[in-house]
Amino acid sequence: MSCPLGVLGVIFEARPDAVVQIAALSLKSGNGVLLKGGQEALQSCQALVGAIHQGLIQAAVPPDLVALLTSREETLALLNLDQEVNLIIPRGSNEFVRFVQDNTRIPVLGHAEGICHLYLDQSADLAKGIEITVDSKVQYPAACNAIETLLVHEAIAAQFLPPIAAALQAQQVELRGDRATQSLIAVKPATAEDWATEYSDLVLAIKVVDSLATAITHINQYGSGHTEGIVTEDAQVASTFLAQVDAAGVFHNCSTRFADGFRYGFGAEVGISTQRMPPRGPVGLEGLVTYKYHLQGQGHIVATYAGPEPRPFCHQDYPLS
Repeated sequence: MSCPLGVLGVIFEARPDAVVQIAALSLKSGNGVLLKGGQEALQSCQALVGAIHQGLIQAAVPPDLVALLTSREETLALLNLDQEVNLIIPRGSNEFVRFVQDNTRIPVLGHAEGICHLYLDQSADLAKGIEITVDSKVQYPAACNAIETLLVHEAIAAQFLPPIAAALQAQQVELRGDRATQSLIAVKPATAEDWATEYSDLVLAIKVVDSLATAITHINQYGSGHTEGIVTEDAQVASTFLAQVDAAGVFHNCSTRFADGFRYGFGAEVGISTQRMPPRGPVGLEGLVTYKYHLQGQGHIVATYAGPEPRPFCHQDYPLS
């Protein structure tokens, strides 16, 4: 049977709409929630939580199921409530998420980075690839599911790089490339640091690769386990990519910007998790419940099924000698 986790502590960026989404998911899943929004939206968060309390009172539901923290001191105190709070969900910068992970004994769900890639295979439809690349980078460059690195197969690099560079630069995207890329288009040189950087801005690193295997190796080395995409018309290549890339979301012939709870049909999300243990990816209602086993009996005993003879096994300590 599904059952709630208990009490959630959700610390999020200055987006007051997150108050309504997170509170609704928490209440629907049977959890209590402590909310902490950004200081820039404090008054909006207070007004929204006040409205939620009014609605809960009218529905005869205890209003203290949703509470709002308003100071840094309260946030730090929250991280020490390992006996009262069952899950922390931080949403914010890489540094902030790592701070939370390093300063609490409460389980933490979320992601610290969003280093996402798009790989253009040698059998890619170039027109499709241009449209997907531009959307994955430009539609919302600060989002955690926007791409930071574009990988292009060497067989199509000379044909693909000039038009994609023109399309991206028309959107004010700063391009950085490896030596192979620089030999084909005029871009700034990419350094080793670029492959491991989440720009959250109109900046994109480009690397030319010699094979699907090299692209997968690069992604699994530098990716943050968030969302990775491939553009290809080869079904076998796509299948290999989807199977071997280690990420919460692996996409074929579509923008990485689809990695979102609303677009997945969850209605809303409390955040995105890049950990391997579930829940993974956008976390909606199902990610906020756990389960327990209910067994109904009428005097049933195990001996009936295991045989009438008891098993005389006990745990005993024996000396090594």
